[in-house]
Amino acid sequence: MSTLHGPARAASGTVAPLVVRTVEIDDPGPLLALLPPAEQPGDVLSWVRRGEGLVGWGQAATFTTAGPERFADADRWWRHTAARAVVRDEVGMPSSGLVCFGSLPFADDSADRASFVVPRVSVGHKGNRWWVTTVGDVPTLAVTPAPTDDPLPPRNVAFADGALSSTAWAARVAEAVARINAGDLDKVVLARDLIVQADAPIDPRWVLRALADRYDNTWVFSVSGMVGATPELLVRRERGLVTSRVLAGTIRRTGDDAKDLSLAASLARSSKDLEEHEYAVRSVADALAPHCSSMNVPESPFVLHLPNVMHLATDVTGVATDDASSLALAASLHPSAAVGGTPTPLAVALIAELEDMDRGRYAGPVGWMDAKGDGEWGIALRSGRYVDGDPAALRIFAGCGIVAGSDPDGEVSEADAKFVPMRDALSGR
Repeated sequence: MSTLHGPARAASGTVAPLVVRTVEIDDPGPLLALLPPAEQPGDVLSWVRRGEGLVGWGQAATFTTAGPERFADADRWWRHTAARAVVRDEVGMPSSGLVCFGSLPFADDSADRASFVVPRVSVGHKGNRWWVTTVGDVPTLAVTPAPTDDPLPPRNVAFADGALSSTAWAARVAEAVARINAGDLDKVVLARDLIVQADAPIDPRWVLRALADRYDNTWVFSVSGMVGATPELLVRRERGLVTSRVLAGTIRRTGDDAKDLSLAASLARSSKDLEEHEYAVRSVADALAPHCSSMNVPESPFVLHLPNVMHLATDVTGVATDDASSLALAASLHPSAAVGGTPTPLAVALIAELEDMDRGRYAGPVGWMDAKGDGEWGIALRSGRYVDGDPAALRIFAGCGIVAGSDPDGEVSEADAKFVPMRDALSGR
């Protein structure tokens, strides 16, 4: 079931066309500093990496949907909305003009819903250009984005086990390894959650700034109460070029540069991690092939260095050969082996059996799309979701790829490392 909301409706009861204007502006300062205080965490919208990207606030239109057809439902809604919109775009950049932010559940049967928002005001930055977009009766020329007051850090934050303790989760990893060794499947990605509770509402702007300061190689996102910093770009479609970054195979950093270089070398030679990575790359390349020509799939991964971990990474690229939107391309890729497993149907079934939780929008696509269908969709990793009705509570998530050579205690340590970004940000550090 899908639900559509908008600020204005025509006499027939249908949603009135959106009136959109984008104008270029002078440098207003860091994008994340422009976000105003929000009544609800879900009102804060962000997709920012190394200072570039988009932030937004207000709701000119929203759309929610659920179930196996959530991608197709959302794509139809967006094509219809974009086709009817009245747009005056004086900038002509990807992500200028009419845009929406979106976040979708991982599983077809999730109780969570896919959520899409057209902000009333958004500010974009790329290269040496900045712009502001307004929708509806917001007077564009009167909107002068400026830094807002600094958000307050979270207060008295406590962390507790979610669906499973680390010991219980390690037992599920062992069960997954047994299934793999029995030949049931090749790989499965298992996730666990922690419950976060503070004494006062947790300002998502604080979380975003803390993540951006420490993890500048990630996309810092916030959409409808889902907030985090993902290092994994599921797909980008920009003027005919399609790109996907695959991350699979992880090792924790020590903080000692010499030791970390040695660890990076061992990661690049690890048969277990290379096997896991190969599954993930193959799943992405196979999914994009029907939509692309001139596919470039590097033979060997590179090591992506983040402050807390290092990943094996591969950038897969191609030239779009059809009119599939960035969201449709994301649908063809989801769930990739990097967050599901191989073969995908068997892995997803085992996830439902062993995790004892609904992932919601964790490990689902999150990002933005413009009126042409261009956009960027990451995988909602290193992230958490505000608990409905309680702005002082979140569930945060971390997952690990399990293959035949996986060690349960080692996977617990890897999951702990992947919790660090959100734990630190929520601890006010």
